[in-house]
Amino acid sequence: MLYEGSCHCGKIEFEVEGELTSALDCNCSLCRRRGGLLAFVPRDKFTLKTPRENLSTYTFNTHTIQHRFCGTCGIAPFAEAKMPDGAEMACINVRCIPAVDLASLEIQPWDGQSH
Repeated sequence: MLYEGSCHCGKIEFEVEGELTSALDCNCSLCRRRGGLLAFVPRDKFTLKTPRENLSTYTFNTHTIQHRFCGTCGIAPFAEAKMPDGAEMACINVRCIPAVDLASLEIQPWDGQSH
C-alpha cells in the first residue's frame, strides 16, 4: 500500500510504501514531548515529495538520527538514520499519515530513554 503524509501546513509531503500495522511509542525525551508514534521502513520505501530545503533538522544525544521537522508549523513527520547493520531507514511519525487508522495499529512501547 502507498501512504501519503505531511506536516500540518503541507510544506513537507512524503510517501511511504508498505503495510503499516504497528508502531513504537518511544519514551525518549524528544518523542515523549512531541507525542509521535513511530514506524520504521527501509529508506528506499520512503519518498520525500517536497524539496529538502523545506526541512529543518534536529539531532541530540549521539546525533545519529536526523529528526526532520517543518520550520513553519513545527510538526516532525519523520527522521532518517542508519540501522546498526548500516542499512538506511526512515522513521515515520504515523500520526502524520491521515489514512492510517491509529486504533488498528499494534502499539509497542519502546524504552528510548535508556538507549
